[in-house]
Amino acid sequence: MSDRKAQALIDQWQLGNVLAADCPSRHILQHLTNRWGTLVMVALATGPHRFAELRRKVGGVSERMLSQTLKDLEADGFVLRTAHHVVPPHVDYELTALGREAATHVVALVGWIEGSLPEIMAGKVGLAAE
Repeated sequence: MSDRKAQALIDQWQLGNVLAADCPSRHILQHLTNRWGTLVMVALATGPHRFAELRRKVGGVSERMLSQTLKDLEADGFVLRTAHHVVPPHVDYELTALGREAATHVVALVGWIEGSLPEIMAGKVGLAAE
């Protein structure tokens, strides 16, 4: 993409400018693209999950980090938390319509990374050798 086209796209953004330090879209970008936010979005793209299911599916995430990630994604409108009034408590997490739309982009990025992993890793090896 040329610099002119990139600038034209930036100029079209009406609700925010992610390059500006005080842009609110930076918080949303952070929630979607940090390690845990991305992995939770990918997991929820397959359907609703309970907390324990998500924790098992997203290897390495602590309860605290998963809880905070879900709260952030819920506050951004990407995740719906449904508490069922039963004993023991039962809570489901699923993507909202906006979350499903965002997940298509996140999943596409993760898919590109996975598909390009050999090339990416070869580049890292080449840099380490220099």
